[in-house]
Amino acid sequence: MAGARGRLEGKTAIIVGAGQTPNGEGDETIGNGRAMAILFAREGAEVMCVDRRLDSAEETVAMITGEGGKAFAFEADVSRWKECAAIAAEGKARMSRIDILVNNVGTGRGDAPPHGIEEDAWDRIMDINLKSMTATIRHVLPVMREQKSGAILNISSLAAIAGSHMVTYEVSKMAVNRLTTVVAVGNAKHGVRCNVIMPGLMDTPMAIGGISAARGVDPEKLRADRAARVPMGHMGTGWDTAFAALFLCSDEAKFITGVALPVDGGMAVNIG
Repeated sequence: MAGARGRLEGKTAIIVGAGQTPNGEGDETIGNGRAMAILFAREGAEVMCVDRRLDSAEETVAMITGEGGKAFAFEADVSRWKECAAIAAEGKARMSRIDILVNNVGTGRGDAPPHGIEEDAWDRIMDINLKSMTATIRHVLPVMREQKSGAILNISSLAAIAGSHMVTYEVSKMAVNRLTTVVAVGNAKHGVRCNVIMPGLMDTPMAIGGISAARGVDPEKLRADRAARVPMGHMGTGWDTAFAALFLCSDEAKFITGVALPVDGGMAVNIG
């Protein structure tokens, strides 16, 4: 079902990480990937919902089709190069073309400060946060270059430019920003754009559930503490990321490429 404006009418989109971390009891927040998939479908796109957890991707698909939208699920572990190739192949086979690719995967589990990071944690986080995006882009780009059009969006983090203790997460997210500019400058002449969103402190199941569990902190206290750090006085939601993504992936942004957009309630303004 297209939205009121149909801003992606007739487009096809692959959203990697379209499922989400399970909500805690009584928590009805939405993750970035699920919000983007639902919004893109509402605006007229056919959405390929990719996730390592097929059941979670299928939940997103059910939400979309329940509104009259068009979507299908695909299971893939994007830390594996061959599975990223399979994403591109399936997207091209099922949808005939690939207009949009959104890379929305990331983890900080097991991370540590530089003096405490372990090799296996470094490798796993880098594989999920950086190699995965490189691999999906690598396999989708030939399709987009042949079409002479396409929009790629990477979801990074404000941690790419601000942080102090999660060395692998922060380095990987800065690398995603640089990956974005490399793709943008190398493919502009082929009609392919590439941008990146840097979410700040967001109220999503992964952020709140994951951090509260790791730190042993009550989720509501964590929410309050995080909100107090944001200049606007509250955290963002998955929908804030989704609406920014919608603009950058639509033809409204056809002259925008290589941009890193903070979606952070003003936190980036205070850096330094």
